[in-house]
Amino acid sequence: MSIVLEQNVVTEAQTFSTGRVVVVIPAFNEERFIGSVVVQAKSYADTVVVVDDGSSDKTADVAVAAGALVVQHETNKGKGGALNTGFSYARNLGADVVVTIDADGQHDVEEILAVVEPVIRQQADIVIGSRYLVNRSEVPQHRIWGHWAFNFLTNQVSGTAVTDSQSGFRAFSPTSLEKLFFSSAGFSVESEMQFIAGEHNLKLVEVPITIYYHDAPKRSVWAHGLTVLNGVMRLAGQYRPLLFFGLSGLVMLLSGIVWGMWVANIFRTTQQLAIGYALISVLLFIIGNIAVSTGVILHSIRSMLINMTDNRV
Repeated sequence: MSIVLEQNVVTEAQTFSTGRVVVVIPAFNEERFIGSVVVQAKSYADTVVVVDDGSSDKTADVAVAAGALVVQHETNKGKGGALNTGFSYARNLGADVVVTIDADGQHDVEEILAVVEPVIRQQADIVIGSRYLVNRSEVPQHRIWGHWAFNFLTNQVSGTAVTDSQSGFRAFSPTSLEKLFFSSAGFSVESEMQFIAGEHNLKLVEVPITIYYHDAPKRSVWAHGLTVLNGVMRLAGQYRPLLFFGLSGLVMLLSGIVWGMWVANIFRTTQQLAIGYALISVLLFIIGNIAVSTGVILHSIRSMLINMTDNRV
């Protein structure tokens, strides 16, 4: 089995000219499809990098045989970890455009040309291939509803609107690569890209793509959905603390006030203190104050850190 080491990748990068397209494919137990995906992708890219994320099958062997540069994780680090590794290698290779594509054969590799075009023309920093811009794909109904919910949630909390927040078919400029370092380990990494794009004013464009659903999902739809939901909520607290903590705190503050008014009304009419309701009112008011204060403090700290980072650059 051939495993590419970082120093070898950097040396190889020096032999390539500019205008390089690098395809990064995160893969976990995808021996069935990875070979054909790599072979097709090589027709549209200078280098194909497969990040084998701790697979227990022959994903790495098949990818090497197909002509990919393979980087292996000893343990599974999740899609976010795989993309961090793949993007690191792409930077070392001096890529002018980086394309990410799924390893399960669901994407039409020929559409790489359409996805990279806005980056090549300097019209975008991040290009998302959307299955919903044009009705090319037979998307199962449960996926449509799930994607709609995640699109709505991610768009609202990130402040950046797209039609397909969960698409793994994307292209990136060198400018965006310098900003894209993911804290998400799992499948919420695509949502994190929206947060990063909004934070750093990266220009985001969507182009229509086709997607094919060959088999039933390998993961439980509900488990996958809950994982993404948990990731998006964590990202909201991390990237938008004032919105996340401030809004929830404000709701609790108002609820505490309403409960307090109810307690006061009960006391006025019965001359008895509803101790249980009074405790709930006080508790909501205190927690609400703490949440709002936390949001303001974290927002201030985050703003200072961003300014310090931008000034260093």
